[in-house]
Amino acid sequence: MADGLSFREAQTALELCLAQLQDQDLDVEKMADLYRRAQTYADRCESVLSQVEQEVMQWDPSQPDSAPTPYTP
Repeated sequence: MADGLSFREAQTALELCLAQLQDQDLDVEKMADLYRRAQTYADRCESVLSQVEQEVMQWDPSQPDSAPTPYTP
């Protein structure tokens, strides 16, 4: 469901789910479904952010035992 979404798409879908969860007239089943969907979108956002973080990490091949460091311009 959320695997192919961009960060922005997943974030927007998450925000929509959260807004719907604030509706006090929701029945329990609908609330549970919205919660699961929101969690899926939140996981997708986290996945995209993690992937981007890995892409901007730098590794110095001349020091193979050193951990990658964040990119600094």
